[in-house]
Amino acid sequence: MTQLRPLTIADWEVVHEWARREEACRYQAWGPNTPQQTKSFVQAAVQAWAQRPQIRFVYAITVDSQVVGNAELRLHGNRQGEVSYAVHPNLWGRGLAAEAAHQLVVIGFTVHKLHRIFGTCDPRNVASGRVLTKVGMKYEGRMRETLLIRDGWRDSDLYAILETDSRVNAFT
Repeated sequence: MTQLRPLTIADWEVVHEWARREEACRYQAWGPNTPQQTKSFVQAAVQAWAQRPQIRFVYAITVDSQVVGNAELRLHGNRQGEVSYAVHPNLWGRGLAAEAAHQLVVIGFTVHKLHRIFGTCDPRNVASGRVLTKVGMKYEGRMRETLLIRDGWRDSDLYAILETDSRVNAFT
């Protein structure tokens, strides 16, 4: 069973196990990370838990107490939130990202009383698009050239779920 807990400084080495891999960051603006880049990410994620108001909630994704990925809920204005996630490539295809994203959606709607939660992904990252639809998000469209990554400007597909969507009732 996948569980979320706040990311800790002690997690940096296991986070680095996937953050250093080219396949894990293929569609991202970050990575492959050096050890210092991963430490800096984890330090910032941990510090975000103490910020007031808090807008970033970065979790470790765990299975049987082992960290296998990270997931983030970022609050935006007007009762909106954004989800993101990363799972160790050795564990792709097991539904771990979808379970984590589902938990983020539940937290967003129940704890933070959000109206809309969205996620984006590179259109080439079909698996990530499937994760977003599995948690009830609807495809809203493609935003052109939103992120500069190693192979050039990247488009982003946008998915979202509203508190009024019928699927939300199953979450809360």
